[in-house]
Amino acid sequence: MRIVKLLAKLLVKIIIFLAILIAIILVAFNWPVQSKNENMEFGVSFSDVQARALDMDWKSTYIEILTDLKPKKMRIAAYWSDIEKEPGVYDFSNLDFQVEQAEKYGTKLVLAMGVKVPRWPECFIPEMYAEGENDKPLSKKVLREDAVLKFEKALVERYKDREIIEMWQVENEPFLSFGHCIEGALDKQIVEREIAQVHKLDSTRKIMTTDSGELSLWRDAASRADIFGTTMYRIIYKGAKWYDGYVHYPIGPNFFRIKAKLIGKWINSEDIVISELQGEPWGPGWIKTMPIEEQYKSMSPQKLVDIAEFARRTKFKETYVWGVEWWYMLKYQRENSDMIEAAKQVITKREEK
Repeated sequence: MRIVKLLAKLLVKIIIFLAILIAIILVAFNWPVQSKNENMEFGVSFSDVQARALDMDWKSTYIEILTDLKPKKMRIAAYWSDIEKEPGVYDFSNLDFQVEQAEKYGTKLVLAMGVKVPRWPECFIPEMYAEGENDKPLSKKVLREDAVLKFEKALVERYKDREIIEMWQVENEPFLSFGHCIEGALDKQIVEREIAQVHKLDSTRKIMTTDSGELSLWRDAASRADIFGTTMYRIIYKGAKWYDGYVHYPIGPNFFRIKAKLIGKWINSEDIVISELQGEPWGPGWIKTMPIEEQYKSMSPQKLVDIAEFARRTKFKETYVWGVEWWYMLKYQRENSDMIEAAKQVITKREEK
């Protein structure tokens, strides 16, 4: 009986200790931040895949973004499954268009490549390199890795002389288990080979890798490239058996500052960017059909302005806002330009100061 009482007291002490520790951590993460980067540059991420999924004319939308929002920087993606329909045959026409228009309007580009690039389902592997029922996983993996390296070589050689491309991005959140992807399609070894090849092909540009801001420790991605990009979300929807509803991340800008210091051994804080700042809803359904009232629960014009202010307080140097396709979908399919006006307040007007 005495042992039981001692164990009970010990358990209570452990619980109290953990509660105090968690409280201290939360206070540190949410400690008010007064200083901010008033000169933070805001660009956008654009996906022709996402624009088509929203039933939009992606080319006219892309041009309107360049002429209406006038972003100085934009992140675009090379979708491997769209570009290589036949082994070794590459159709870069969509990318050619995006690069040419960016040159015309003077918008610097980050070009993402790899197995995983921005937008759902995250992995874009050509069907002939996916694993079939009768395939040997190891042989298919070797074939796939060889193919992605050849694809990226062709990509870099095609665009490395285009000055409008400011930086390469190799893979998107490669070490985060998120999205629909073939098991084992990405590991540290292939990511390192990809980065090494791009560096060899083009030593004049820096390479960015990315990771989740809230769900990752950053080390694996940050230690392998020149620039590290983090995601930054404030409100998401969690549909699970144990909880079904919206989650407000209980963290402040200090959370990201602390993480930046923790990875200082591998990368300087001035080489950290926000590669994906929440600028569209994360709700219980597909944004094309979701009621605007539901969409605004996780992203609205005011929420965009607020999260931009949150981003400035991390003091990172630049940000790429996520969701530009949705803003223009609202304009043309819902007759609602409020998100575009809010984005101009964040992007265009600030840059014109």
